[in-house]
Amino acid sequence: MKEVANDFVKFWIEDGILYSQFKKPVIIDIEKVKILIDLRHQISAGEKQYWCYDFDGIKSYDKDARDYADIHGQEYLHACAVLLNSHITKFTLNAFMKLKRPIIPLKGFTKQENAVNWLREIQEKI
Repeated sequence: MKEVANDFVKFWIEDGILYSQFKKPVIIDIEKVKILIDLRHQISAGEKQYWCYDFDGIKSYDKDARDYADIHGQEYLHACAVLLNSHITKFTLNAFMKLKRPIIPLKGFTKQENAVNWLREIQEKI
């Protein structure tokens, strides 16, 4: 298993899926999102990934960070399944993504098993 980490987040690749987990509650600002994306690029090593992105541990995600992630955060990705701890947040994210139409498939889930199954379905199509 390949793994990289810093003081606030850990990434690892297991069975063809990239996972991430925050080590402690974190406020994502422009500097943190740049570090997060750089670390994800490091583990990706120039290859596109299927990412299971666990939002648990994010206290807030400021607008500058969201804007930066919108431009630079989809590089080296085939798809992103976002794990959320609330059905309301999941609904909001999925509704917003239908309107926004991201470059890559992106969908919210409350269960990791469902998120991974969705990523595997996309893997099979590509």
